[in-house]
Amino acid sequence: MSAPLRYVAMADGGSRGNPGIAGYGAVVVDTEADLVLAERAEYIGTASNNVAEYRGLIAALEAALELGITELEMRMDSKLVVEQMSGRWKIKHPAMKPLALRARALLDRFDRVDLQWIPRAENHLADRLANEAMDGAGKGDVNRVGGDPLADAGRGDDDPDPVQPAAATVTEGPPGSLVTMSPGPDPVLTLVMLRHGETEQSLERRFSGSSDLPLTGKGEAQAAAAAARIAGASAISAIYSSPLRRARQTAEAVGALIGVRVVVDDALREVDFGQWEGMTFTEARRAGGDAFTRWLADHELAPPGGESQQQCMERVAGLRNRLIRRHEGERVLIVTHMTPIKALIGEALGGLRIASRINLDLCSLSRVDYHDGRTVVKLVNEISHLGAL
Repeated sequence: MSAPLRYVAMADGGSRGNPGIAGYGAVVVDTEADLVLAERAEYIGTASNNVAEYRGLIAALEAALELGITELEMRMDSKLVVEQMSGRWKIKHPAMKPLALRARALLDRFDRVDLQWIPRAENHLADRLANEAMDGAGKGDVNRVGGDPLADAGRGDDDPDPVQPAAATVTEGPPGSLVTMSPGPDPVLTLVMLRHGETEQSLERRFSGSSDLPLTGKGEAQAAAAAARIAGASAISAIYSSPLRRARQTAEAVGALIGVRVVVDDALREVDFGQWEGMTFTEARRAGGDAFTRWLADHELAPPGGESQQQCMERVAGLRNRLIRRHEGERVLIVTHMTPIKALIGEALGGLRIASRINLDLCSLSRVDYHDGRTVVKLVNEISHLGAL
């Protein structure tokens, strides 16, 4: 028997009428850390139960891939979907075939997927999400428990029904470590993270750490689209930005739209790439030789004259701890660069090595909720607001 896998995804779909009001739910869990890494739910209009089940499977696989997971245990209570995806049952219905092809393409991107049928009673997390999606029929519920991932109040699976939250106590740990928070069922801090828009160097895929670059015209349009997306979600109480121009321009587009002043904090600057600044990946590999190869494999190593990913992690974690003290129970937006965002997501998921497998597009949105004793990654690399930009 093969060893159990660390990462488990569960998916479910339902239809009230079959076909009728339909929705799906999906959840990804880190079983070793006992963390919910992602939750997705969506009302999909009028559809059959089997279509909703397939949509749930697709959502779960997409969420796992976005988190950089390569080995996954996929659990569903739909015997039909499990048997069809395992190749034991034929796919006869025409509505199922394109969904099955899409799911198969996603499955093929993993190194390993163990697809398992489970009784419905054991699939309660995904079942609850699917039912909440159907309860919110037509309200645009995506990537969350019953709503917008930027607007969700962030209640976890083991949280009680909504109550007046108790005040949280914050205890400072070692420098750069996550502070201890207790008690309170709601997040002590909801951190929404926005990467800056396009620059000339990002177009050429050059290392842009300390370079103070402006946005291109397209980058300005991306910032405006992100601002509109954020304005349509729950209120942001504070905005913090990297001091670099590309991040400040992006942050100011949001701040101007929602009426929140932008605070510049040096801890949010991009990692310093030292002698490799301004080079393409190929140019830096050629110039750095063995040092470049070692740097790719070790997050504690720094480029010549630059800064390591670990050093970046320590300064952004220090800022995060300060934000918890300053903005207890609030929703805060940080506008920064790829490395600081990946560092915070990687820390929440278990380490910087995980962060190396996360993709973050320009002007993408991510979100981490900090609870009492646990951290929940709610959103990674959301770019739907960019449309055709």
